[in-house]
This record gives sequence, C-alpha cells and structure tokens, in this order.
Amino acid sequence: MPKPNQIDVNAGDNLLLVGTMKGAFLFRSDANRGSWEEAGPYFPGRSVYAFAYDGRNGRQRLWAAVNSSFWGSFLSSSNDFGKTWSDPETYNIKFPEDSDVSLKQIWQIANDPHDADALYCGVEPAALFKSADAGETWSLERGLFDHPHRTQWMPGGGGLCLHTILPDPARSDRMWIAISTGGVYRTEDGGKNWQPRNRGICARFLPPDQQYPEWGQCVHKDAGDSWQDIGKGLPSDFGFAMEIDPNNADTVFIIPIESDEFRCTPEAKLRVYRTRDGGSSWEPLTSGLPQEDAFETILRDNMKADANNPTGLYFGTRNGKLFGSTDGGDSWMMIREGLPPITCVKTATIN
Repeated sequence: MPKPNQIDVNAGDNLLLVGTMKGAFLFRSDANRGSWEEAGPYFPGRSVYAFAYDGRNGRQRLWAAVNSSFWGSFLSSSNDFGKTWSDPETYNIKFPEDSDVSLKQIWQIANDPHDADALYCGVEPAALFKSADAGETWSLERGLFDHPHRTQWMPGGGGLCLHTILPDPARSDRMWIAISTGGVYRTEDGGKNWQPRNRGICARFLPPDQQYPEWGQCVHKDAGDSWQDIGKGLPSDFGFAMEIDPNNADTVFIIPIESDEFRCTPEAKLRVYRTRDGGSSWEPLTSGLPQEDAFETILRDNMKADANNPTGLYFGTRNGKLFGSTDGGDSWMMIREGLPPITCVKTATIN
C-alpha cells in the first residue's frame, strides 16, 4: 500500500527528514519517540542529498535539495509538512555568468542561528550561497569563491563539493565550512575572508612527505587552528558520519568504515562508537544492531541527534535501513528498512 504524502504534525512532535536516491521521506513521532508514522516519497525517482527544517520566525518550512534529469539541481520548499511543494523554478541558485562554472548539485542546507531570515547552501562545484530573505533569493559568497586556494581544490570521491556548514552559535561573524577535498576553512568577519584550518589533519592519500598539508582531507579545541588525532581505540580511522551530543559536548558518536577502498562497516558488524571524554576513549554500541553480515555504508550526512533529553540519535544506511536510539545510543531499534539508498538524515522538534 502506498504511503501517504501528508502527516499531521503537532507541537512537541519529532520529525525525521530522510533524503534518499529515489526521493524524500518524513517520519513523525510524539514526544516519546516510540513509534513513527511515515509519509513519502516526495520527488519520487529523484535524489535528495539535503533536507532541512526551518522553524524560525514562526515558519514551519521544509527545504529539499532535489536533483532532476530535466530541471537539474534545485531547491523546493513546503509550508504544510509535505502536502504541497514549491515549483522547481521558484528559488534560483545559480553561479554568476562571470564565474565560468554551473551548479551541479546542492549538498547542504543550514539555518543561521543569529539571523532568523538567513540560510546557507553548500554546493558542487565547491561554493557557499547565502539567502538573507528566508530563501527567496540567493547570492554567491565571493569571499570564499575567490579564495586563492580554489584552483588547488581537487574533487574527492563524491565530487568537488562544499558539504558542511557550521555557523558558530556564539558569534554571528564566525563560521566553518568543509570542502571535499579542500579541507576546513573559517571566517571571522562574516564571510569576507576565509582562512584554511587544517593543521594536524592527516591526508594519507598524499606522498609520505606531505602527510599533513595546510589543505587536504581529529578533534580541535582552539576553534580549528589545529587538530589532533582521536582515532585510537577505533577499528578504523576512516568514515563519514559523526555527531556531537547536543546535551554534552564531550560525547561524540561515529560509525567507522573499513577503508577508502572497502567502504563498509568493519568485520561486517554495524557498530556505533561513543566517546564521553572528547575522544580519549571509545566504546562500541551494538544493542539492537546487526552483528553478522552487516555490510553497511553510512554517509557523511546520515547521522543526526535530536534536541531531546535523553538524546535521540538516528542514522540511515546505503542499504535503505533507518535506525534510531532514544537513550543516547545505549540501545537501538530499526525504524524502517527497504528504503532507497539513504543520503541524509535530519531531525526537528516542532515548537
């Protein structure tokens, strides 16, 4: 039986926003997070690599970054939790004519924590776009696009994309972004200037005498000026998904992957690893997760915590399985299997 494309959402409800290679899905639960109601797919047959919720300024808006063979990559929004969506031509993210590049894909959508009408998009080829009017219009952030390092950025396995946007919640003029494979950059003047912040990050694909480049592919405690390896105690120091517990900054969750050549969970066991001391030690979390024949891949944007206490944590796999925990990772349940390959998982609590 097909799933409905409309769900009733009330104050206090929790949402999971799940993007896949064949459309987007919504999952709704009440405050207990014990069972989930599903709706979708939206944009069936089209890949959705970024999915976000904007509940600021009285809005209840969903944003989806959709890839279409006809329309290309575009943003679409819904103000009624998926019942209706905006036309592909409504929001226009495009590079200026003098840039000599064109939009290939939208990889990330982020709200500004200081300006309730500001939004950011990270795209491929690597660039940052900003909207100052709640998404109605968009402009290229030239401070990053015109950076002298840009000619040296090379595409990673997923392309030359700006995949991570982290505004500083305490300072409106500071933000970090990450580029594959340009590395981490930080601005402290609202985007006018950007500095690489990759000292200490290891890039093993480079020649041995260039293992620690100033840009290239670890935890920092100095706003990103330098980084230190925190991989000791893990089965692999390769992987994509990482999430910080919003209730405790020293608690971090990751899901290791075997290697760049074999992008599956080590030993065919699906394990989430948790540190409670900022990476000094790690413990595997396996209760409710398959520990045999679990050849799973979890992508960069596929794990997200919610804003509740105790913390809820959710992740999706390339095999279309969606897992959740409502006790900070101590135990897990499968929320859904049989979805298309999952590309992103986001959370929202409706206020």
